[in-house]
Amino acid sequence: MTTKPKATLADLATIRAALLEERRRAEASAAEARERAVAERRDQDQFANAVGAVVPLKKLAAPVLPRARPLAIARQRQRDEAAALAESISDAFDVESLLETDDALSFRRRGVGLDVVRKLRRGVWALQDEIDLHGLRTDAARERVTAFLRDSARAGLRCVRVVHGKGLGSPGREPVLKAKVKSWLVQRSEVLAFAHARPADGGHGALVVLLKPGDKAASSSRVERG
Repeated sequence: MTTKPKATLADLATIRAALLEERRRAEASAAEARERAVAERRDQDQFANAVGAVVPLKKLAAPVLPRARPLAIARQRQRDEAAALAESISDAFDVESLLETDDALSFRRRGVGLDVVRKLRRGVWALQDEIDLHGLRTDAARERVTAFLRDSARAGLRCVRVVHGKGLGSPGREPVLKAKVKSWLVQRSEVLAFAHARPADGGHGALVVLLKPGDKAASSSRVERG
């Protein structure tokens, strides 16, 4: 049977010294931690005193950007205007009874004197605008004539020219638009009278049209050539 050697006083002293050193280190570490905590608390207090109370920001929802609204389109107005253009003048209107049937085709409304038509034929009234229908089909020409007369009246124009051509390029050399245009003009309320243009202004390939005076034409209701 073997026996363990007994610890000597030197061994006990070494152990004790090690325990004391470990304790000293633990106390030093704890003291250092306390100093750091005191320093952090002091810094926080100084910051709070400098900036005041701090309130955490509320988390805001992401802003909703307004969507660009499309430009308003007056579709009903467009449909109404298109219908008005299509229905305002008709190809089926019988105008022969309202026209003078001499070579110098002319038309005048009731109350308009013959002298007005004579002045139109002689070119006394100065032409303020014109529309040329060459190359247009009947439907397109009808819409162009309607819009032209309406816009001319709104602008206060009194005397305009409608060039329909002599039909030399039409099948059978028949002046299709010439017959149509006179019917369209008679149906427009803006038209007071019309007559064939002078040879220098288009002759039988154009009509000189006298329009009702409008507000803008009040200051120049009689625009005549000198």
